[in-house]
Amino acid sequence: MTAEAEIIAGLQGAGLTGEGEVILEPLTGGVSCDVWKVETPTGPIVVKRPLPQLRVAAEWLAPIERGTSEVRWLRRARGVKPSIAPEVLAELPTGHAFAMRFLPGCPVWKDELMAGRVDVPFAGEVGRGIAAVHAATAHNEGDRADFPNDEMFRALRVDPFLLYVAQHDVELAPALTALADDLSGRKIALVHGDVSPKNILVSADGPVFLDAECAVYGDPAFDLAFCTTHLLLKAVWSGDARLSEAAAALVAAYRTGIDWEDAEDVLLRAGKLTAALLLARVEGKSPAPYLTDPDHKRIVRDQARALIRAPSPLGELVAHWKRTLP
Repeated sequence: MTAEAEIIAGLQGAGLTGEGEVILEPLTGGVSCDVWKVETPTGPIVVKRPLPQLRVAAEWLAPIERGTSEVRWLRRARGVKPSIAPEVLAELPTGHAFAMRFLPGCPVWKDELMAGRVDVPFAGEVGRGIAAVHAATAHNEGDRADFPNDEMFRALRVDPFLLYVAQHDVELAPALTALADDLSGRKIALVHGDVSPKNILVSADGPVFLDAECAVYGDPAFDLAFCTTHLLLKAVWSGDARLSEAAAALVAAYRTGIDWEDAEDVLLRAGKLTAALLLARVEGKSPAPYLTDPDHKRIVRDQARALIRAPSPLGELVAHWKRTLP
């Protein structure tokens, strides 16, 4: 039986497809999983199946058990606020695949940004949404026990974004290695691990977070840094000042939700992580695909390297981020 046939059988076994023919319509855009849309008698659903080898140039292996971690994150986030994550309908008995509700009429935030439709207040809503999950799960032993995914987070985030660059950059290796060790050692709150515009839908009720494959109980500063990184990269790519404003709104809104530790400590760690992630998106295993102009790469690389040498709190980093060459 093919993998697709196994998924169809799993959907039928879960009672999601009715009696008619089941057609898997492939959806594009992901490097870490297969995604299909399926029409059912009760409306469309989405099926995800994680890949053991990610679709990037460098070898990048990751455990497929991350599909189960994503399901747990989605359900936990809906417990904090139902509108910020799609409903999981069933876990399927093949390859850690699962089915969730399809949300029509909700564009992907990345597509909106790349088309020049920059909604600065929406970026603030994203910051508040991330912070709400972090605040609800901070110092919670039950959540920590449910997400013992250190090995997975290392394979998907620490190794490819921090240590891969460290292995190829002798000067910055000590700082990046220390940052990786610190990130791996902090156990504070439930981390999504991939808060990127491509994983956020724009709904009438605010942001909807998808693709929590990297979920781990760890340092919440990572989620803030990861999303800010994407906005700053797009600001360089487009030259649009509104993207820098969106990054500032994201950070400011997130800051208001920090109640589990001193906000300045979180923002300094987020600043360090953002600097490293910016460099990783031009020199790591997963370079930003739209950042093809050599001048754009130089703008990001030069600023990121300087910021790794002399870290700044995230708000200050964003305020001084340059979108063009001097």
